[in-house]
Amino acid sequence: MAKQVTKTSEFRALFASTRTIAVVGAHSEPSRAAYYVPEYLFEQGFRIIAVNPSQVGMLMWGEPAYATLAEIPGPVDVVCVFRRSDKVGDHTKDLLAMAHRPTTVWLQLGITNQPFAARMVAEGIDVVQDRCMLVEHKALGLGATG
Repeated sequence: MAKQVTKTSEFRALFASTRTIAVVGAHSEPSRAAYYVPEYLFEQGFRIIAVNPSQVGMLMWGEPAYATLAEIPGPVDVVCVFRRSDKVGDHTKDLLAMAHRPTTVWLQLGITNQPFAARMVAEGIDVVQDRCMLVEHKALGLGATG
């Protein structure tokens, strides 16, 4: 049953089962969290797929950037979102149109949207809100996955 992920043991299990992360709002500017968080995760061995219409045509973390989640060929374990809280819901239709739905949607630090989270849980997708993947990964003392 899908849930909102909040416990240390749940984060540990989530990272252990994750290989591919789609990053909505990924950015090419190294000073922005939407760049350095996925960069860190890539360095830890995760496959990172950038999703940002303004980055299409770029190769980021060894993968082409996509305009939408639904364009990604193949499965994604986690969708990590770098968008303002009031814009998160704009991605509902795209996320649910994915051929292979993720097990988890992760809203980065400072991002919360209860209606969106409730919809994802109702659709069978776990949700993390207002947490940073980089911070949580480091706090667990996890090393490279690859």
